[in-house]
Amino acid sequence: MEQRLQKHFFKHVLPNWSFYSDINYSNTLQIPKLKKIILNRGIGNASQNSKLIESSLEEFQKITGQKALVRYSKKPIAGFNLKKKMPVGIAVTLRRDFMYGFLDRLINLALPRIRDFSGLSLKSFDGYGNYNFGFKEQLMFPEIKYSEIQQICGMDIAIVTTAKNDLEGFALLKAFGMPFKNK
Repeated sequence: MEQRLQKHFFKHVLPNWSFYSDINYSNTLQIPKLKKIILNRGIGNASQNSKLIESSLEEFQKITGQKALVRYSKKPIAGFNLKKKMPVGIAVTLRRDFMYGFLDRLINLALPRIRDFSGLSLKSFDGYGNYNFGFKEQLMFPEIKYSEIQQICGMDIAIVTTAKNDLEGFALLKAFGMPFKNK
């Protein structure tokens, strides 16, 4: 099923790219597109408690509609009481319909629910058109009920695009309706 933002991209953004950006291309295949969205959460001390890991996996599945994977440590680090192959995080990679559906819910439902939200920072681009940001809690997503969570945890979100620089990535995300701060 084609998502609402995906339809918006193909019907409005692609044909009118010069409206969104002053960068003109000779071919529409050169216009930046979304590749994937990655959600990541470090679980820290929760690696000792399997119930917290399971609840984090369930939360990510509710938020994204896709099963998340547990990430394990590759080597032991004595300073962090970390052994090899201990769970250290949870991640999920969204592509195609899941990606557009999540981005739509993020822009239109989750971000407006943040208290005193004035927009996302423009400094979070990585130089290659990808955008990274994080949340301190998961409660802004309407799928998560406060009474059902085990522990308030944050998450990091990386939006990966085919843009070649930050200006193209900014124009693409702005065309989708991403709320950025005014300089």
